[in-house]
Amino acid sequence: MKKLISNILLVAVFCFSLASCNQVQKMIDAADSIVINCDPEVLESVAGNIDATVSVTFPPEYFLPKATLEVTPVILYIGGEAVGKPFTYQGEKITDNFKTVTKDGATITEKVHFDFVPGMEKSELVGRAKVYYKGNEYEYPADIKIADGVNTTYMLADTDGSYHYMADGYQEVIPETAEAQIMYLINSSDVRNSELKSADVKDFQEALKALAEDSRREVKGTEIVAYASPDGPEALNNKLAANREKTAAKAFEKITKKLEPGEVSSRTIGEDWEGFQELVNNSNIEDKELILRVLSMYSDPNVREREIKNMSNVYSSLKTNILPQLRRARFITNVEYTNYTADELADLVENNIDVLDEPALLRAAANAKNIDSKIAIYKQAAKKYGSDKAWYNLGVACLDKGDNKAAKDAFDKMEKKEGNCYDNVMGVLAMRDGKLDEAAKWFSKVTCKHGKINQGALDILNGKYNDAAAKLAGTGDDNEALAYILTNQLDKAAAAIKCNCPKANYKKAIIAARKGDVNAYNAAMEIVNKNEKLAERAAKDVEFLKFR
Repeated sequence: MKKLISNILLVAVFCFSLASCNQVQKMIDAADSIVINCDPEVLESVAGNIDATVSVTFPPEYFLPKATLEVTPVILYIGGEAVGKPFTYQGEKITDNFKTVTKDGATITEKVHFDFVPGMEKSELVGRAKVYYKGNEYEYPADIKIADGVNTTYMLADTDGSYHYMADGYQEVIPETAEAQIMYLINSSDVRNSELKSADVKDFQEALKALAEDSRREVKGTEIVAYASPDGPEALNNKLAANREKTAAKAFEKITKKLEPGEVSSRTIGEDWEGFQELVNNSNIEDKELILRVLSMYSDPNVREREIKNMSNVYSSLKTNILPQLRRARFITNVEYTNYTADELADLVENNIDVLDEPALLRAAANAKNIDSKIAIYKQAAKKYGSDKAWYNLGVACLDKGDNKAAKDAFDKMEKKEGNCYDNVMGVLAMRDGKLDEAAKWFSKVTCKHGKINQGALDILNGKYNDAAAKLAGTGDDNEALAYILTNQLDKAAAAIKCNCPKANYKKAIIAARKGDVNAYNAAMEIVNKNEKLAERAAKDVEFLKFR
């Protein structure tokens, strides 16, 4: 009898367990009736973070009153998986502190977060579920797909930084002058023979002869300028200067009979207050500061002359040492010197580098055909002249090569470690090193366009896409189009793309994919696929999911 009762109890327990199992199985089998929405539909990495909102709708009569459901969000990707924080729901007869689902069903919203890991570009977000019912655990046999992911378009940002070389100061054409002057006696416009035979005039004649034989120099013309000293009535001085212009022109014809001074023009200045000020400023005359102050205080020439004559203790010195030098006519021949060409600079670097001054060396470096040659010449300029400009340009060339350590070493040798150029490249180095906060501090001090462009790059990396689009608008920088893509301003993005390189076409392909333009997508991808690295990225990019 006892054995019979025991068997009956076992059967009852078995039947009860079987009934419980059947109830849970129905719940598991009905998993397809659960509606799951994810915002965004395709996961996106923003500044290295993957955040999404998942809404789960349980239909009526789905949830067992005494069941507990645990759902663990998981990102599955090539090479691994990332497990998120589990969410737990309970039936209405469970008294734990979880979110309750009644027999009428419920919609529950959850936040999910993951840190981006390389490989997640081609992945999916799933829910791994298990039910706890009356002391037993039941796993859902398959993961529940929630979303595709992960969009990493922001990682196309160019983080090499925007910067520039300092101007080398090299002049391809250098203006020069050959000059002589003849002096006049007070209140006279007659040219004395001694003036035509002066050393100044003879040197001028020799200079004109040399110019005629110099293939690098070209005479552009000569100007005759006549003056009067600023003492005496202004009207008389203006007439005197005009007469000196005429006699100077005749004298010039005599001294340049067999020479080539180019086209000749003449003019008169009248009273030479500018020359007066220059001579006084360069003199050791007593009270010269007072004289210069008078010149700055009064513009009327008559008042100037009166005030200066009132300084009787210095006026005699002016009459002897200053005013006679202003009774003159000048012969000014304008010359253009054609500097070394790019080929000549390259030859001189190889064969006679010592003749090159710093601007010429810097220009030779700028003209170099490859980055290693450029760096080698900048090193010679920096070693020879040691200027901040040479060290800075050497550092920038190292940035171009991608040698950040050598760039930092060059910048460290600059004497002036401040200003737009220095602050900007320090920010570039920090950005390349992933030190975004440090880079932001440097760029905040930069007032030139490069600082703004680099701040835009940081905004992209930090997920501030609207700020990036505002900063980069109209700059023509590679990141401008990307900022527009990230803010879904696709027409602006297309207009901002100027080149036809693989990276630019990658952006064109994204724009085409988002617009559903198959022909434009295929045309862009033809060029993208020529770049192995970009082609590999494209094969995993969820931007192109609809085209695979």
